[in-house]
Amino acid sequence: MKVSDKIRKAESERRCFWSFEYFPPKTDVGVVNLFDRMERMYMLGPEFIDVTWGAGGTTSDLTLEICTTAQSVYGLETCMHLTCTNMPREKIDIALEQAKKAGIQNILALRGDPPRGQENWTKVDTGFAYAVDLVRYIREKYGDYFCIGVAGYPEGHIENPDKEADLLHFKAKVDAGADYVVTQLFYDVDVYLDWVKRVRAMGITIPILPGILPIQNYSGFKRMTALSKTIVPQFILDDLEPIKDDDQAVKDYGVRLAIQMCTQMKEAGQMGFHFYCLNLERSTRLTLEGLGFVAPREQVRPLPWNPSLGKNREKETVRPIFWRNRTKSYIMRTEAWDEFPNGRWGDSRSPAFGDIDGYGVRLKYPAQECLQMWDHPETLAQIAALFVKYCSGELPSLPWSDSPLQGESDVLSKRLITVNANGFLTINSQPSVDGALSSDPVYGWGPKNGFVYQKAYLEFFISPAQLDLLVDRIRQHPFLTYYAVNKDGDLRTNTKGDSPNAVTWGVFPGQEIVQPTVVEGSSFLAWKDEAFELWNQWSLLHGSDSPTHKLLQGIRDSWFLINVVDNNYKSRFAIYDILDEIAAQTATSVAH
Repeated sequence: MKVSDKIRKAESERRCFWSFEYFPPKTDVGVVNLFDRMERMYMLGPEFIDVTWGAGGTTSDLTLEICTTAQSVYGLETCMHLTCTNMPREKIDIALEQAKKAGIQNILALRGDPPRGQENWTKVDTGFAYAVDLVRYIREKYGDYFCIGVAGYPEGHIENPDKEADLLHFKAKVDAGADYVVTQLFYDVDVYLDWVKRVRAMGITIPILPGILPIQNYSGFKRMTALSKTIVPQFILDDLEPIKDDDQAVKDYGVRLAIQMCTQMKEAGQMGFHFYCLNLERSTRLTLEGLGFVAPREQVRPLPWNPSLGKNREKETVRPIFWRNRTKSYIMRTEAWDEFPNGRWGDSRSPAFGDIDGYGVRLKYPAQECLQMWDHPETLAQIAALFVKYCSGELPSLPWSDSPLQGESDVLSKRLITVNANGFLTINSQPSVDGALSSDPVYGWGPKNGFVYQKAYLEFFISPAQLDLLVDRIRQHPFLTYYAVNKDGDLRTNTKGDSPNAVTWGVFPGQEIVQPTVVEGSSFLAWKDEAFELWNQWSLLHGSDSPTHKLLQGIRDSWFLINVVDNNYKSRFAIYDILDEIAAQTATSVAH
């Protein structure tokens, strides 16, 4: 969706809205952590995000990768920066074509800063001298396909001392086809409001978003404002002086100041705000909380998983539960699909379902970081202890879980800790939910005035001996269904046929029942290849003769992966009670 359409919708609903800006990190680890942060900040409800473009396209590949991943994997409407600096026309053409191919429909067209080490800005052959030229070129070549944003300078452009001429240059960008404006950062709200009045008096009606940068530290603030010659009101300098050596106090002041600035602009009629996050989360989150800015629940969670905004996935409303904790892996498996019939993902028998070797299975974090998190376990008890630490929030990740437990797992945390301590190594779970409101802060999703339901679900690795005991117990519980499989594909199940089993559904006014999360046998068999390969990837962190390598390989080669669904959605802990009974019966708890 175009940013301009999203802004128009928010304004028609008379609600405030906000957006975030990120930049490409310098390291692979930084990129991984940025994606984690983006996924968390999705819940803050930005209308869109944008990602900066290095001078001369120095970060072009990474910028495009971040934009594509943010849009297709994390469901964030994304705008890609594009600058003229050191960019011949053919390079701009390549960038725009790649953006269009990735389904990115929003471009922030900028002239850009001079390359590092160069004092004055100059155009390159076949390139463009000004942002207005880039706007005009995009509009002429692509028509209305791209929504084009441009920069605004409330204090005037640093290179143009003639403020009236600067306004005329700005109007030229708008007349060339710009759809909205994001301003340069500022700290004097009166200057911004006066600039907006002058812009509107010129007949410019497109949306204007003020650029807000909460102060993070004193030295950085002084350096940045000096470099850009930003006007800083005296009261801010006076407030900072006594706390300038206390980084936390400066951060807290930065949040209070951002809240104060946004409040003043809101009282003057401003509805949209653009936050320069500097790839940080806390200050932006606290500012939004201080302003009371909460995105509508149905906007933040239209489904229990973040819908992809990839252009070929617009109708996707159903996913297998198995990849819930490895979303990027699932998206990559299915990225070549050209349709989602009836909103369903198809199934693993589709010829378009990605082969596991098509992109490889890998651990999310670099080897050294994995070793720091997971150490060198040499016994099953030590393996189980790592799973316990993850369930108790002491570990941020396991090979099968890219991020910490979701909030809905709080009700299960004690039971999960016990189950893992007893040697059942869990990788996916959800509690039962019996008609929670769709606005519920933990379980809610979907449109207003609806009710959501879940069946209890647990997925874990289990030894062959314990599997036999578990299957015997499941026979005594008619509501429980399961699929169990080992690395070699030996499948055991009590299900009839291969129809999808809905484990999450919602009932909303004026529409059919929505069933967005399912368990299905053929997809489970596709997932098991990845699930067992992750044991192998973990073992490869250690020498082939090490006890850790042999232990992890042994689990991979002999254990089973099993998922159990309690189809009585009014029941909460039946699965866990059975596992506790098995542990007590065999007296094999690895915690002892």
